Amino acid sequence: MNYLKVFSSLVIYCVLLSTQSFAQVTPPKAHFGFNIGDDYHLATFGQTEAYFKKLAEESDRIRYTVIGKTEEGRDQPMLIVTSATNQKNLERYKSIAQQLARAELSETEAKQLAKEGKSVIWIDGGLHSTETVGMHQLIEIAYLLASRNDDETQAILDNCIVLLTHANPDGQDLITNWYMREATPEKRSLSYVPFLYQKYAGHDNNRDFFMLNLKESQNMARQLFIEWNPQVMYNHHQTAPAGAVVAGAPYRDPFNYVFDPLLMSGIESLGAAMSSRLYAENKPGYTQRGGSVFSTWYNGGLRTTTYFHNTIGLLTEIIGGPNPFEIPLVTSRLLPSSDTHNPVIPQTWHFKQSIDYSTSLNYAVMGYGAKYKNELLFNIYRMGKNSIEKGQKDTWSLSPSKIAVIDSAFNKAKRENKELANQRYMPREFMDSLFKNPTYRDPRAFIIPAEQADLNTAIKFLNALSANGVKIHQATQPFSVNGKTYPAKSFVVKTDQAFRPHVLDMFEPQDHPNDFEYPGGPPIAPYDAAGWTLAYLMHVDFDRIMDDFTAPLEALPYGEPIPPIAKPLPNGKFLQLSAKENDSFAYANLLLKNKQKVYRDQTQGDFFVLNNKESRSILETAGLTILEAAQIPNGADAIQSLRIGLWDTYGGSMPSGWMRFLFEKFHYDYEVFYAPDIDKGDLNKRFDVIVLVGGSIPSLSSNPTFRGVPNEMPESLPENYKSMWGRTTVEKSIPQLEKFVREGGHIVTIGNSASLAEHFKLGVENALVDDSGNPLRREVYYTPGSVLTVDVAPHASTYGYGQQMDLYFSNDQVYRIKDTSIKPLLWFASDKVLKSGWSWGEKYLKDGVVAFEKEMDKGKLTVFTPNITFRSQTHGTFKLLLNNLYR
Repeated sequence: MNYLKVFSSLVIYCVLLSTQSFAQVTPPKAHFGFNIGDDYHLATFGQTEAYFKKLAEESDRIRYTVIGKTEEGRDQPMLIVTSATNQKNLERYKSIAQQLARAELSETEAKQLAKEGKSVIWIDGGLHSTETVGMHQLIEIAYLLASRNDDETQAILDNCIVLLTHANPDGQDLITNWYMREATPEKRSLSYVPFLYQKYAGHDNNRDFFMLNLKESQNMARQLFIEWNPQVMYNHHQTAPAGAVVAGAPYRDPFNYVFDPLLMSGIESLGAAMSSRLYAENKPGYTQRGGSVFSTWYNGGLRTTTYFHNTIGLLTEIIGGPNPFEIPLVTSRLLPSSDTHNPVIPQTWHFKQSIDYSTSLNYAVMGYGAKYKNELLFNIYRMGKNSIEKGQKDTWSLSPSKIAVIDSAFNKAKRENKELANQRYMPREFMDSLFKNPTYRDPRAFIIPAEQADLNTAIKFLNALSANGVKIHQATQPFSVNGKTYPAKSFVVKTDQAFRPHVLDMFEPQDHPNDFEYPGGPPIAPYDAAGWTLAYLMHVDFDRIMDDFTAPLEALPYGEPIPPIAKPLPNGKFLQLSAKENDSFAYANLLLKNKQKVYRDQTQGDFFVLNNKESRSILETAGLTILEAAQIPNGADAIQSLRIGLWDTYGGSMPSGWMRFLFEKFHYDYEVFYAPDIDKGDLNKRFDVIVLVGGSIPSLSSNPTFRGVPNEMPESLPENYKSMWGRTTVEKSIPQLEKFVREGGHIVTIGNSASLAEHFKLGVENALVDDSGNPLRREVYYTPGSVLTVDVAPHASTYGYGQQMDLYFSNDQVYRIKDTSIKPLLWFASDKVLKSGWSWGEKYLKDGVVAFEKEMDKGKLTVFTPNITFRSQTHGTFKLLLNNLYR
């Protein structure tokens, strides 16, 4: 036997075997016709979806899955990437990840599972579709993981399960088809896309992850918080600050005070791995911390919501796109600093460079997951276990207002004892003012009674928690806590669970610090919002329970929606639907659409319908508290569906998109119109009521400015979009809107469209001015997105409300009423109105009006300066709009 020949054959066989995966995997160029990162080329979703499926067919490392349907009905794909051996045991590894994330096991068991399990690493792309690097790096990394056979890739495949998730298939098709419609590559542009790249939310699809309104958000949240519970998630975005290439972890202060310190150190460790990888590859331009605006305070983003689930969330914002890009000269970024260790020199930048950076960053994250697998798996358990233990004992979480309690006690003591004033440090016993005061303790649980004004909305709130992986219990029979009896089917959310940070964040107020550029200087704007307590925004009735208790409770399945609690319908001649319940409006519309005559009481706004077979079939599963009535109240009117006009703009308005979402959920018919439609006039022939959301009306000044589409229409604009092009103007549009009202129309303004009242020269003026009549400077007054409390006037617009309500307020207009014929609806009756978030100088809000109504000849104008339908999250203030949508 020729042993040398046999040995040579074996060597050749082994080499061929080791390269088999590479040889069989189709490179992107062979599929798309171009390399990922080639200038002037983008892939459609259809092409991407086909390529993902092809990779799954060709490589035993990749499993193609569909995590749900998008809002436009496309499949939303996720690739599960790991070694062929691991692919055979995915259910086991998923179970390990779930058990460790929920932390309901001993430390010994957790260490054993951490050793057995695999790091679960989430990498997504395409959430914001005009940020084209994110989607295309997902294609490239999928190919590299399927084809590479180097030691690093093999270690990743052996030790990690990588979830490559497409965040927005609908948007990819819209943006790519728009960009690639030009035959000449150099003429291609991402400008002037006619619609939002997510059907309803556009850019706000990254603000939906505690509410989970959108199907894409729901699909991803299920994988993140119910199914896979990754220890690390990486969310790709654009663009970096001017003069940098990429902004990433770690991020600037403040971070949310409910986080476990292991989370913050994990972010810093991953950030160091990412920046170090770039430096080792001579890729400059990474900036962190104060080098960009991104913080870890806000809940609601795809990245940030994971923090409240003990997952290390990573965000990068990178430059680049299919068109070559010039990095600008920003001299302040040229010197190395702790924010930017390795500055980039201004230069022409190409798409491929951004793809290469993204690939390096992905490998840094995955490599970290492979190298520190046991640590990542055990630490997510440890964070969850810490949360459980905090919820099982008396715990005082620290925040600025609680630190102020200690300071206040010490300052009071100093006034009474001068010797204290000379001490260098505060004596430790002053901590007792906080830590021995039960008022400031964290709750052990929250109880949501089954008997409350709007139970269906409370269940929607609970469903948002459930979809975020929060454990919820329901009472099987009545029980009592602290002398109060709760009916059967009431809900309990305990804080002794792994996702305690998210529970506290949804029920408790956010306590944002006073954050200024320098002492006495302007405030630093929070990244998105300062306060958003969802239970407040949805007007959920709940009790904070400070001590442990026992009750007949059963745990509801993780992630499963809670249906409305069906209640037997009464047998009276008429059925009465309460104006306090949001869903009463939805069912009133369904009754109207089914030819049922619906009446509305003119004193409290309740709906009445004849108790017949048709109405009962519609209402029997509604879950509403429906009463019987022998007759319709005197003065009640039969309501009619109105012809509703909703303003939108070329390119898409996010507030208008969210309004479409709300109208469809509540079964209102509506018609979208644009600025050119206003200017044509005769609005009364088309509409009974017009809804103007934020951004629809120019500000009032000596030189009115208005953000919107440019005056000049691009020559290349397709013919079928030209009728949408234009902006609302003072010269043409405002007179037509005023004519619409005076001839019997009704306009409802929301947000900064309240300026319409000033254009109409009604008797209102800005309340936030100094003694000289100048607008208050930000150093004096500043209220970024927060929850505030207003007083409420009895009125048809406020049917279903009591004397006060909570609402979302974000530096919105505040008025003084000078004309007594104007009816104030909502106002700040106190100088202490902040409930959650941050309000610097809130005393200036006192007596300011934020909603009013004015009759104008045959019609009327109703103004709400806050965004009462904000991101379709503020269910508690929906009725302020819905009350105005019937004749």
